[in-house]
Amino acid sequence: MINRRNFVAAAAAATAFPMPALAFKVDQKFVPQSVRIKKDLEPGQLLILPKAHFLYFVEDIGKARRYGVGVGKAGLEFTGEAKIGAKKEWPTWRPTNEMIAREPKTYAKFVDNDYVQPGGPRNPLGARALYLFQNGRDTFFRIHGTTAPRSIGRSVSNGCIRMINDHVIDLYERVPMGAKVTVL
Repeated sequence: MINRRNFVAAAAAATAFPMPALAFKVDQKFVPQSVRIKKDLEPGQLLILPKAHFLYFVEDIGKARRYGVGVGKAGLEFTGEAKIGAKKEWPTWRPTNEMIAREPKTYAKFVDNDYVQPGGPRNPLGARALYLFQNGRDTFFRIHGTTAPRSIGRSVSNGCIRMINDHVIDLYERVPMGAKVTVL
């Protein structure tokens, strides 16, 4: 029989340690897999094809590891070349001023303050983040995990490249600092 003390303890534990967002099963085509790729791409670089919702990490000449991704909404997507300028585990997050201006209700807790959301399972950047830099400067675009796994295969973000947390952890371990990133 459950008593009040056990009920309160169980409720507190459920709140403190939420279940991970693993109930969603990603479409098989978005599961990481080894694929062939053009031979003119150098090992260690990343190629992202937003319209196809795929990110390729070139492992060797003609061989890559392919991941499914979620990408930016029309008009918010990143395109061009960048380099990985920083890598962080369980990164902190704050929406950009542009994001707050576009959706002040969504980002109300960030309006008129300097609040930064700590890293952790409820943080929108997920378990890992790779920061895209151009000319030594942060672009504010990221390749990162997500708390919204259903966004994989869709164009719904504010511009960043989203990945399933387990997939971004795998990629994070493979990608060196300074790696070239091309988003077509």
